[in-house]
Amino acid sequence: MEVSSRVRKISPSLTLALDSKAKAMAQKGEDVVNFTSGEPDFDTPEHIRAAAMGSLDANFTRYTPSSGIPELKLAICEKLKKDNSLEYSPEQINVSCGAKHACINVILATVDPGDEVIIPAPYWVSYPEMVKIAGADPIIVQTQAENGYKITPKEFEEAMTPKTKMIIINTPSNPTGSVYSKEELEALAHVALEEDILILSDEIYEKLIYDDLTHYSIASFSKEIYNLTFTVNGFSKTYAMTGWRLGYSASPPWAAKQIISLQSHMTSNATSFAQKGALAAYKGPQDCVESMVEEYKKRREYIIKTLSSIAKISYAKPQGAFYVYINIARTGMSSTDFAQRLLEEEKVAVVPGIAFGDDQSIRLSYATNMERIKTGLERFRRFIERL
Repeated sequence: MEVSSRVRKISPSLTLALDSKAKAMAQKGEDVVNFTSGEPDFDTPEHIRAAAMGSLDANFTRYTPSSGIPELKLAICEKLKKDNSLEYSPEQINVSCGAKHACINVILATVDPGDEVIIPAPYWVSYPEMVKIAGADPIIVQTQAENGYKITPKEFEEAMTPKTKMIIINTPSNPTGSVYSKEELEALAHVALEEDILILSDEIYEKLIYDDLTHYSIASFSKEIYNLTFTVNGFSKTYAMTGWRLGYSASPPWAAKQIISLQSHMTSNATSFAQKGALAAYKGPQDCVESMVEEYKKRREYIIKTLSSIAKISYAKPQGAFYVYINIARTGMSSTDFAQRLLEEEKVAVVPGIAFGDDQSIRLSYATNMERIKTGLERFRRFIERL
């Protein structure tokens, strides 16, 4: 006996595996600086925790509608209108067990076996695996550092075939921290419209953005592109709610009901009392988000200043999220060998770029405190200087 061909096609998450290894070393008493995790190091804001605890005290512990409680779905619609210039009704919103869950819901509901999904690389590790689970083929498009690791309209067009069903766009990006401008998104939207290509727009890092840049939702540009676009977002990165497992999709009318139906048969609703916390996140004060972003800015500035003084590497200055993407090609090492040796020799954990479709780079997360960042970068410098 053996497992299904569907499962045999997918690979485990390398980022989670390395994070687990670093944490295991730390539990044994080793002084590991862990730059792998895509998880804010801040506590969930108090008013969000209080709302969830209050709902527990009120015994709000039973099933909710599978697509989410009505008041949260309405708050999501209000947020999308205010922040993203997007008009959705609650019937188009599906609250899920994390943005990752929202992404695979969309893919399973719209992509058939044999279809192709265009994924710009470097990409978040789970995108290709989700496409494989759906029986479709991920078409990886290598983007260029000189373009900020963002897919161009020409690259999009050249990757398309008659089998192309969807493109996945992630802005701000994990792992590069790149942010698409309005003009760049409009150009991609034009290409998608010409061939009726669906767009999965992953906007989970939208509030973590720097240098006075503006986040744009591609679905807001026209009624036609709105009808092709699935906007995915959540609460984990913006509100430090990773363990709460809450995300959502906002879908065009023709697909929303089917996505909700799909989830009803797989997981039913997201956790009831966690949804009350998410409601507080959107309806409550936002100064907690501003404080976190300010701290990320300080860390980013320190990191890029330090990296600028280290030989044999280059990096893309992150415009959003909380990652720095570092090119290590001049070291002559593969990303896996580099990450393995760095962990073994200097007790510094990073993610090899091969996990993101690029074997010449590594990803460093600055979702950790400044003291650990300083320690880790000194060890990183020492490691590079020995090579």
